Amino acid sequence: MSTTAIPPVRLGLRENWLQFTLLVVVNICVGGLVGLERTTVPLIGTDIFGLTSDLAVFSFIIAFGLTKAATNLAAGALTARFTRKQLLVAGWLIGTPVPFMLAWGPSWWWIVAANVLLGLNQGLAWSMTVNMKIDLVGPARRGLATGLNEAAGYTAVGVTALLTGYLATAYALRPAPELIGVVFVATGLILALTVRDTAAHVALELAQHPKPLPDGENTGLAATFARTSWRERPLRGASQAGLVNNLNDGLTWGVFPLLFTDHGLGLAAVGLIKGLYPILWGLGQIPTGHLADRVGRKPLIVYGMLVQAGGFVLALVLLERPLLAGILSAVALGLGTAMVYPALIASVSDHAHPAWRVNALGTYRFWRDIGYAAGALVAGILADALGLEATVIAAAVLTAASGLLAARWITEASSPPRRRIRSAWAAP
Repeated sequence: MSTTAIPPVRLGLRENWLQFTLLVVVNICVGGLVGLERTTVPLIGTDIFGLTSDLAVFSFIIAFGLTKAATNLAAGALTARFTRKQLLVAGWLIGTPVPFMLAWGPSWWWIVAANVLLGLNQGLAWSMTVNMKIDLVGPARRGLATGLNEAAGYTAVGVTALLTGYLATAYALRPAPELIGVVFVATGLILALTVRDTAAHVALELAQHPKPLPDGENTGLAATFARTSWRERPLRGASQAGLVNNLNDGLTWGVFPLLFTDHGLGLAAVGLIKGLYPILWGLGQIPTGHLADRVGRKPLIVYGMLVQAGGFVLALVLLERPLLAGILSAVALGLGTAMVYPALIASVSDHAHPAWRVNALGTYRFWRDIGYAAGALVAGILADALGLEATVIAAAVLTAASGLLAARWITEASSPPRRRIRSAWAAP
């Protein structure tokens, strides 16, 4: 009887390039689904459903952020009972109704409900793609792996935001722009069923890890949540920076379409601004993820937050020329976020033992995506009380303060990442 040899499990990007590539395409679909909303949904609230309160308009972002944050946190605990692949497939099944609800929902509450499902989809599907990529490559290419993952997702967000802006200009705010999400859902679900689970790669990394888990160390969700949220300064620093980073995204998601249309820009121009930000955020993470493996995580995090703060300043200083203001602000916000995003995930991974890393990443992503809800809530309250421009000023101040906190709290691992990993993970 002939048997087919099962290839040995190995860690590395080159060794697992096919599975890694499939997961990159999956995350393109994950990002594309959320990109459906970046340009049109705030305007659907005001123009189609007649909402007059900015806080009411931003309620869909609050629903999305709270649900995605809670799902990120639960995803870590769920991996103790389900495989990463099972959770990835579940995320796509939950997200299947979203394009149809956005396209034909008869009331604003259908849009909010669609964002609850979207938050569940993003929390499960995006969490699993990043965890599975980290599992596959091992620590030597962790920054590059997270950079490629986030680049795929956020470039898709930006391209989709740009496309929906043009579709809305050519047709209407609904349903044509939203129905391109059907392609993302179908492709994402098919590929999620195709990829292999990465449990064997996690077991291999645990077996080879140079630092054994201390006896009696609690790896449960509650203990890891406390460790990542406040007890360990590097993890606390990463969590607060992630929260403020996505607060910026949530704030601009709601504020920028309204701000720039108020100053005379049309849907196509707003779509350009809303698309440029995540496209640069996405594509920029390929070099910045690689750079984080070479120069360390902290410089990219600190300076990236300060660059984002400068982006908000540009939006206000140049507002009399709204297209220029929007483009330059989007460039600064996109590049600043690209510096921060993969470095933060890699920093959390550096300071978390593989035995509790998935819970640490879930906790970090919980705080990071609470930022969506916090940004929308802060934006809605400030915009109703003081106006959209005051909201942008508040975001600039908060982002700069977060960068300074990151400089104080975040530390690098004991030696430069590439040098340390090569010695610890050298092939026998």
